[in-house]
Order: sequence, then C-alpha cells, then structure tokens
Amino acid sequence: MLKVGVIGGGSISEFHIIPYMKNDGVELVALCDSNEQRLAKVGERYSVTELYSSYEELLQNPKIDAVSICTWNNTHAVIAIAALEAGKHVLVEKPLSMTVAQALAVEVAVKKSGKVLQVGFVRRHGDNTKLLKQFIDQDELGEIYYAKASCLRRLGNPGGWFSDQSKSGGGPLIDLGVHMIDICWYLMGKPRPVSVSGNTYSKLGNRSHIQNLSFYQAADYDPALNDVEDLANALIRFDNGASLFVDVSFTLHAKEEELYVKLFGEKGGAEIEPKLVMVTEKNNTILNVTPQVDNLSFDFEKAFKNEINHFVDCCKEGKETIAPVADGVQIMRMLNAVYESAKTGKEVYL
Repeated sequence: MLKVGVIGGGSISEFHIIPYMKNDGVELVALCDSNEQRLAKVGERYSVTELYSSYEELLQNPKIDAVSICTWNNTHAVIAIAALEAGKHVLVEKPLSMTVAQALAVEVAVKKSGKVLQVGFVRRHGDNTKLLKQFIDQDELGEIYYAKASCLRRLGNPGGWFSDQSKSGGGPLIDLGVHMIDICWYLMGKPRPVSVSGNTYSKLGNRSHIQNLSFYQAADYDPALNDVEDLANALIRFDNGASLFVDVSFTLHAKEEELYVKLFGEKGGAEIEPKLVMVTEKNNTILNVTPQVDNLSFDFEKAFKNEINHFVDCCKEGKETIAPVADGVQIMRMLNAVYESAKTGKEVYL
C-alpha cells in the first residue's frame, strides 16, 4: 500500500486527491496547505485527519512514501527537492519550476535520491493522446516535421496567484502554453529544441470590468492585481529540422475561445484537439480518419485518473514514468526562452 500526502489544497488538488482515494493500492494519509481554514475544509471533505500547515512537517512523517505537489509555481522546485531529500516519490504539477536553474537542481536531486519524480503533463495521459501515440509509434504519420497549437481564451484571466508574476512565473504561456508545447513536443518524438522566437503582449489586462459574460476567478481573485502577459506566441525550431508554432492567451479580442493541436507528418497528419482525427492517403486519395472510440476529446478527469494511476504504478513497480524530470527541464528551457526572446526582441539559441 503506497501511503501518499498531497501538498496544496487549491482547486487542482481534488484531481489528485480523488484518484488516489479510488486507487486500491493507495492510502491517502495526509494533506497540507498554508491556509489553515482551507486545509480544515479539504480535510473534512475527504475525511483525512493528518493535516499540516507546513510541508516540512508533512515530509518528516516517515509513513508517507510519496507526495503530490499542487502549490503555486514558485514553490514547485523547492518542495520537490525537499521531498526527494526526505526519501519521498514526487508527482509535481506543471511547470516543474520557474527557471531552468531550478529545474536542473530538481534533476540533480532526483538522480541523488533514486526516487520517482513525475511532472504533471496531464495531457500525455489522455486516452486520445495514448491512442494517437500508438499510431505514431507504428510510423503511421512518418516523420512529423511541423506542429501548431493554439489555446486562446477571450476572457479567461483567472486572477489571484495566476496573475501574480511572483507566484506564477508568468501568464498564459506558463499556465496554458506549457500543456500546448509539451503535448506537441511529446508526440513529435521529443526532438531537441535549438532556437526560439517569441512574443508576449500585455495590452488588455484582466478585464475585470466586463459584464454579462462570466469567467472563472481564482479563490484569491483581486481585480487590482495583474502583472502577467495577456498573450504569447512562439516559433520553436528543433535539431531534426522540425518546427512548432504555438499561441496562447488569457484575454484577447477574439470572436470565440479556440483550442487546437495539429501535427503534420510525411505520411499523414493528426489533430488531437478539439477532437482526435487522422489524415492519410490511400489509393491516391486523401482520407480523414475518425477512430471509433468512446471519447475523441480530452477527458480532464479521466486523464488525471490515468496520470495518478501511472505514478502509483511507477512508485510501486519501479517503472519508468512517461513524464520524467528531464522532460520537465526541456520544457522549462523552451518556456524561459520564449520570455527571453519576447523581452530582447531577438531569437534565442538553446
């Protein structure tokens, strides 16, 4: 029985807590949050009695084998390193850190500890992703040389810590772009990034004045606090000649929300958002191929369940995770390079 603690009791934590509770090989023994009022509520909701307001105290509990880190981005690296040094397996929400140096420090700690560290790239665990990956691994698309991904919210700045640079490390790029870049890069075969050209824009703010259209607001929403970008875009080049274009926004004068992920290969193409579809050629004819499966779209809850179960299996059986620390480091290199390129107005070479 794997004994687990969850650090951070915000909205994302329930997508860790519930799958742990449903996994027969896991006992959820402890929760931690610096907000004691919220901690008490979460503990009561899930009938967990070992409650800690300090992650250091939780990590001293010898019963705990593994932790999920569901805290602000600026604490991911320091808590991950402390957990590894305390002999715990770690599932850390994305992004791995706020800087490349922090990510490399986590990687060193993983190697020293010999423990599992899995980065929360949840889209890798979607059923639609897993199915497409099988087709890609069997060379159905051939060499994938271009991908493009877009996640545009027109009124979707959550505020709170999401829009506080000191806690989040950035806006839509580090919150949404991390998923878009990662899922493309993962399905492209994880080629080594060599250069990044990016832009960020802060033109609209959080638009808290907008009426008649509701949008998600973080628990600590403050209309006066917003120092992150509204929009980011980037062109990333890889060592095999492939390229990736991505754009993401919290707020934008767009007609509607937009979400797509597209891959283009020598033998075929694929879309994984908004729905899985593949494109191929047979008998000199282009075919759009729709797999006959229960759900062609990304199922948020099911993907988290898959992610948690995969982490548990890796901890208990010593299996290699499909989202290792090295991937977290490379994604941080790309994210940081977009911000650096936007700041300097120049292409950044990695």
